[in-house]
Amino acid sequence: MNDSLAQDLSIYQLALAMEAPPQPLPLSPATLLSLLRSQIDLLIEQKIAATLWVKLPPGKIWQSELMRYQSAVDVSIYNCQIDERRKGEAREDRYFSPSLDDLVIKLLPNKLLQREYFVIVLSPQFCSLILAHRPPKRRKNQMLRKGNSRKTMPLLAITTVEGRVIQPVLDNIKQARTPESALMLPLDFLCPTVPESRLMNQLLVKQVQRQDEINHQLMTKRIAKLQQQNQKLSKKAQTKDEYLSNVCQELRTPLTHMKTALSLLNSPTLKPPQRQRYLQMLNTQCDRQNSLITGLLDLVHLDRNLQDSPLESVCLADVVPGIVSTYQPVAQEKGIMLAYTVPTELPSVWCVSGGLRLIVINLLHNSIKFTPSGGQVWVRSRVHNDYVQLEVRDTGIGIAETEIPKIFDSFYRVRSGATDESSGPGLGLTVVQELLWRCGGFISVRSKPYEGSTFTVNLARVRDRSSV
Repeated sequence: MNDSLAQDLSIYQLALAMEAPPQPLPLSPATLLSLLRSQIDLLIEQKIAATLWVKLPPGKIWQSELMRYQSAVDVSIYNCQIDERRKGEAREDRYFSPSLDDLVIKLLPNKLLQREYFVIVLSPQFCSLILAHRPPKRRKNQMLRKGNSRKTMPLLAITTVEGRVIQPVLDNIKQARTPESALMLPLDFLCPTVPESRLMNQLLVKQVQRQDEINHQLMTKRIAKLQQQNQKLSKKAQTKDEYLSNVCQELRTPLTHMKTALSLLNSPTLKPPQRQRYLQMLNTQCDRQNSLITGLLDLVHLDRNLQDSPLESVCLADVVPGIVSTYQPVAQEKGIMLAYTVPTELPSVWCVSGGLRLIVINLLHNSIKFTPSGGQVWVRSRVHNDYVQLEVRDTGIGIAETEIPKIFDSFYRVRSGATDESSGPGLGLTVVQELLWRCGGFISVRSKPYEGSTFTVNLARVRDRSSV
């Protein structure tokens, strides 16, 4: 057979061209493997010494089935492979190496046959053909179904025991061999028209058994996946319940204080200094309530929109100085020295729009808030490997080691008599961490009580836009 004819050979199309052809079925590779295993089971059980012609998908699992047959019965297996030397390029057949007594049959280069797999069983008692065709991927369909792009496309398979179909398929495969493979072929074999009915019944039983095994495995995987999903949903629901409980508790606290202040203001014996103190309490708790509601709304808005927010290139030297200048009057009022060092030549970083500003504001606000009069707060920035580090260091009250893992939780506030625990909603560091997760950055904390704290933010430096 010449090379040009070999390139046009498709044994799948040949089988379909038969009069009353077997109907092709879309099968997964797992189901195709199940068909092969059921036939191997039958051949081993009946001790049928058949000759096998095979061209199988890459993977050791297919080869292991042939080895299982060879180890039980003395057989010949002709492993058909496209001749790569003639093609000038390596293809998937290279993954299937001969083992035990396999005889390699080289086939002429063939683009159609390259996408086809087959197992032909030849014996006087039983002949069969399993033939599968791997359809080419359609670019248009791929674009329309991006969400399913990782799914394996089904194979179009034909399985038959009819000699009128098997014989011409076998003859055409023989004609597609390379000249050097012709010398090792056995004498011509004529397929019986139909196998024994007894063997067919046993084969059907084994195929059903193998399919039951696949169904059981699939069901087990689906149940495990559903259990995983249920656990995630249950955990998510539990987290949501805890979060809502914390929200209600946080909102209830200022309301309780306000109600207490209002009841005390109604006392007829209330003196002016006491009245002023209770009015101040009302004002403070109203501010706290407003701060909580604003913080919650900002967090909900951030959580809803953060995932879809694109990253943009931001320069720290364009953001940090302005924020530090805004906080200078606050620091001076508390008697705190506030300074920053942000070199203008630092590379830009990736962050969501407005995200870097929120990160700096929250960290700087906390440092000033928890640093007593006479203390110091520094903001510094430098390059560290693939990141640009933003460091906010203070000489404040510090954080106990046991509290550091909790400070990024919503509503958590460091417990210390040095500051007003009722101030702030306790959501600033939660916002910082959410923003860093989206930006591909991270934050670390070093702190000791009464020695101050250092928050170090690592933001990915801009190198190549395609890497985002």
